[in-house]
Amino acid sequence: MYPMTRSKRMQSVQHLAHNREQDAVRKLGESQQYLAAQHTKLQELRAYRDEYAKAFESSGGAGLDALRIQEYRAFLGRLNQAIQQQESVISQCSARHEQTRQQWLVTHSHSQAIDKVLERYRQQERQQEERREQRELDERAGRSFDD
Repeated sequence: MYPMTRSKRMQSVQHLAHNREQDAVRKLGESQQYLAAQHTKLQELRAYRDEYAKAFESSGGAGLDALRIQEYRAFLGRLNQAIQQQESVISQCSARHEQTRQQWLVTHSHSQAIDKVLERYRQQERQQEERREQRELDERAGRSFDD
């Protein structure tokens, strides 16, 4: 029985690297989805603010007393503040997403490097096996010639 080859020993390392890479891919996908959801929320806030402002402007403030105009401005101010806060959330999410992407790149590169090493080990083992078989054939041929 042959001892465990380097490629066999390396397969567990490869499996671990692939698992880590898949975990990083999952996290990257989740991060992308969350970032997209935050962008959607921002678009909705802006659309609501624009609709609200347009409705007020189209009415021309007709029949509104000073209190209603003040409430409109205050509400519009709160909408603008919510938009600014959402822009800040997106900025933070974008930074975290970039970190997640960088982590994925590292795990992906590591996984690819291990794949290359493993393939090199397998190639070396095939070459060693071919040389061993050739030696056996040569020995048999030499014995047959001697007989």
